[in-house]
Amino acid sequence: MNPHPPLVVGVDGSEQSLRAVDRAADEAALHGLPLRLVHACLRERHEGPALARDVRELPGGVSGEDILRAAASRAGRRRAGLSVTTEVTAEEPEYVLVHESRSAFAVVVGTRGRGAVADALLGSVSLGVATHAHCPVVVVRGDLDDRNPGARHTGVVVGVTEAPTAALRFACEEARRRGAPLTAVRAWRRPSHRTAGHPLIAGDPERPYAERAGEELRAALADAPPDLELRRRTVEGPAGRVLLDASQEAGLLVIGRRRPGHLGPHLGRVAHQVLHHAPCPVVVVPEA
Repeated sequence: MNPHPPLVVGVDGSEQSLRAVDRAADEAALHGLPLRLVHACLRERHEGPALARDVRELPGGVSGEDILRAAASRAGRRRAGLSVTTEVTAEEPEYVLVHESRSAFAVVVGTRGRGAVADALLGSVSLGVATHAHCPVVVVRGDLDDRNPGARHTGVVVGVTEAPTAALRFACEEARRRGAPLTAVRAWRRPSHRTAGHPLIAGDPERPYAERAGEELRAALADAPPDLELRRRTVEGPAGRVLLDASQEAGLLVIGRRRPGHLGPHLGRVAHQVLHHAPCPVVVVPEA
């Protein structure tokens, strides 16, 4: 029995889900973890152009077992030697993946499944899993042309709040494991009003806000590993836009998910924005 928690990936036979398998295979090899492929669907057989070519070219009707065999074969070709298990269940995908997240190192999902109209947007299953999962969720965005996670763009970017968070700790460990720099970004906003009068009298009304952001960033990073290549950035502007700009050349963007409130787990506006538009894979890390 493997003592390590698995890396779980949801597979529905779409090209997006097989790209998620590629990413999951890379991550499983990087972390030395077993890979668990899960297919959850209330339909027993599948057909149509929305299936990926690897699946569509199978003879006869395509079952969930067929989809997972094709996915497991693809993972094995990409990363030889992986421990791969599969599971087919006649349940709603979001329910199954959230349940799997209770015992997983992370759950990997594509941006959209077979019913997607536009790849640029995030599907309801991926969004639901990112909102409710008990472990980090990797939403695969961007290109995966190379065999290594973030091979062309190796840096890790993390959005930082005023205190150390689970997302920051996760980002530090991922950057160390990849031997990549970590860019810690703290967004701040200028005041909505400006002090009237001569600038020599009024001073710079934005300066205290910028300085506070810098202090909060330094405090949050006080316990960062000393051997980590760390880049600190404080940027004025909406947090979503700032993170999207910072992740243009990154291999991974890490954000936190708010602690559950009285209405349960939820994603904020910033998380929605980066999950829909980031140019690279995004990891959503739930806070304890």
